[in-house]
Amino acid sequence: MSAPMYERIFEALREEIRSGRYGVGDRVPSEKELADAHRVSRITSKKALEMLAEEGLIVRRPGRGSFVADPAAKPPAAAAAPGAKNGARIGRGGEKLLIGLVMTDFGDSYGTGLIYGMEEASRRNGSYLILRRTFGIPSYEEEAIRGMLELGVDGLIIFPAQGEFFNAEILKLVIDKFPFVLVDRQLKGISAGSISSDNAAGAKKGAEYLFGLGHKHIALLTPPPTDTTAVEDRIEGFVQAHAEKGIVVDRELWIEDILSTLPMAYTEENKGKDIDKIARHLQEHPEITAIFAMEYNIALLANRAAQQLGRKVPEDLSIVCFDCPEGSEAFPFTHLRQKQEEMGRLAYESVLKLREGQSVPGKITLDAELVVGRSTAAAHRVHS
Repeated sequence: MSAPMYERIFEALREEIRSGRYGVGDRVPSEKELADAHRVSRITSKKALEMLAEEGLIVRRPGRGSFVADPAAKPPAAAAAPGAKNGARIGRGGEKLLIGLVMTDFGDSYGTGLIYGMEEASRRNGSYLILRRTFGIPSYEEEAIRGMLELGVDGLIIFPAQGEFFNAEILKLVIDKFPFVLVDRQLKGISAGSISSDNAAGAKKGAEYLFGLGHKHIALLTPPPTDTTAVEDRIEGFVQAHAEKGIVVDRELWIEDILSTLPMAYTEENKGKDIDKIARHLQEHPEITAIFAMEYNIALLANRAAQQLGRKVPEDLSIVCFDCPEGSEAFPFTHLRQKQEEMGRLAYESVLKLREGQSVPGKITLDAELVVGRSTAAAHRVHS
């Protein structure tokens, strides 16, 4: 059985260094040059270079390249014992670890907390976090992953783009066993660790709270449920709550094509269209007394639609959503608060464990907490 390609590339380069083809201080081929020459992925060529660095044959300098090491020079003390000095994790070649974060976008309601948790974990581990946003565009996501690998990151945290699509770069990470985890998503058919909220349980908790206030005709407002898992899980929890209470699910009350909150469509024009759409829906279905919004920005749209119709929240219409930033626009919505900072910390630490050869759970879920705000009240009025 032939050796893996990364070992064959490693052996070939080691022989070229020992034979003197590459002398001390000479630059050896880059990850991209090796990948192109051997027709392999960048991850494979990166692994070969890392093995050379481990043996002390080359020194890797981020942003500059890899150079033949001086055998007479004393190797960096930190390289002998990763994590030994001040809790720092040290990458192959003696540099501090770089962990890349590729995510759609972030804001006050969701995302910023994740980054806080990751950054704090990076600080505690003496390593660094670098970020690239993709705005939910798959081609940007592919470019971001490739770019991170070119920079020589030691692991990746990926918040995939909306939709069931997963790009070829993620598949390469799986095939090459590169250390990475997913946040807030599980990609169908992909064997990769993920950290997320228990979205189904959270949505169920929110719906049950509305039932407890006497609401039975609840509108569900959501982006198209073609998300990898988060939206689908929330819908599942919402439906399950109805089933357990013996309340019929009326899908006529749902709007499943709220588009303006998606990263690539977040414009005032699109928000206006969605507000009008929600207002028309409320007029067409006067029996609706409450709205369950998939996210905070959709709750804001629903609140503006209610204002447009002269309806008061919560007197005429109750609203529940996922996430709500401190000091939100009008008032704090009753919401399901996700443990974003803990999710971020766990994601970062999971990547470090994977890089060190440790196993991590395939799926980690955290409970979402129901926080009662000023957007909900007892059902007592139906519009006609």
